[in-house]
Amino acid sequence: RRRRRRCPECGSGSLVEDAHYAQQQLVCAACGCVLSEGLLTTTYTDEEHLREVAYSQSTGQKEQLSRCLQRGIRRVQDLCKVLKLPAAFEETAVSYFQRALELPAFHLVSLEKKELLGGCCVLVTCRQRRWPLTMGTVCSLLYAKQELFASVFLSLQRELGLSVPALSLADLVTTHLSSFRLVQPSANIPGPFLEDKEQLVARTMAIVELASATWLVTGRHPVPVVTAAAFLAWQSLRPGPRLSCPLARFCRLAGVELPPPAQLRLKELLEILLAMASQLSWLRGFRLDKKTVVKHIGELLQHRLLLLKRAFSQQDGLEQQGTGLGMGSESQGSRAVPQQQGSPWAGQQQQRGTLRPLLPPCLLQPRKRLRAAAPSAAGAAVTGDEPISDSEIEQYLRSPEEIRAFRRAKAWS
Repeated sequence: RRRRRRCPECGSGSLVEDAHYAQQQLVCAACGCVLSEGLLTTTYTDEEHLREVAYSQSTGQKEQLSRCLQRGIRRVQDLCKVLKLPAAFEETAVSYFQRALELPAFHLVSLEKKELLGGCCVLVTCRQRRWPLTMGTVCSLLYAKQELFASVFLSLQRELGLSVPALSLADLVTTHLSSFRLVQPSANIPGPFLEDKEQLVARTMAIVELASATWLVTGRHPVPVVTAAAFLAWQSLRPGPRLSCPLARFCRLAGVELPPPAQLRLKELLEILLAMASQLSWLRGFRLDKKTVVKHIGELLQHRLLLLKRAFSQQDGLEQQGTGLGMGSESQGSRAVPQQQGSPWAGQQQQRGTLRPLLPPCLLQPRKRLRAAAPSAAGAAVTGDEPISDSEIEQYLRSPEEIRAFRRAKAWS
């Protein structure tokens, strides 16, 4: 039994023969894909010499868009509809895609990279228009690997010479929290766990600013920091029924993945909050731990600038200069506020010398020791004129008894 032929693009079996410019073509009636085409003459010269060419090689093909370009434009348009982007965004993304396919750099790339090129054009358009969209969101919609998507994104930016601003941390917080199921009323979420979106975003932003001021964001992936900050903000807004909820369950209820470093970022944020809480006089009577300090996050954030200056100092007890406390921070080199008798900020002076300085965690707890540079040949040569350190000077001092014993030994030799 002869097997019925089907369209390789959509799988439909409705194939029809169509005469196009006196050329017989086998066309899919469902999607319009041309399965086979006859031969025709394109010019009088070809006709005189009886040379026949296919339509795909004739001048008529230049009047139509290629199949790859049509498919890519449809993908860009579908992605814009899923993301509910304005029509102007869709037009800009399509124009970027058309310009990119005209460049030789994207002619011989793999089909997978060409499919990701449309998503890159959408991401570039959103970044330029300050529309909060992350690379992870586009990758999840296209089922793509972030490493491969990032390489195509950088190639597009380089080949077209586009200026793409980075996504700000505030936009990332708003975008990340918008997908939380905890801010959307649902029958699957317990009532005490639901939270107002505006309040959660505002409290999370304040905690993220605190993390930025204490070096917890610099050089790190921002999503784990935002996840940990959102968890603390969610607990602090209604601590009664939420303190017993762990971070893993919070992510499951919110419908987001738990990034592995989020547990470490949560631990570091809690250590910062405990150090700040130790400087409030009305909290010193409580035995605060990593759970109970969450109840007072609102008070700590309200006075975070002064509490950071009181909680962290140099190892010799002096105030650290120029910590860069983000929004509303004081200028570099500002002096500490003098303590007053009975003030709630009055701290214990003997404790300030034992507190760690406000430095990046990689300097406080280095994972790997830095290897000392190998001495050069010129530096390894001993000339006898090298300075003697204080720790080695004792090796060169001799008592009178040692001097007499050295002379006797020298005379015997």
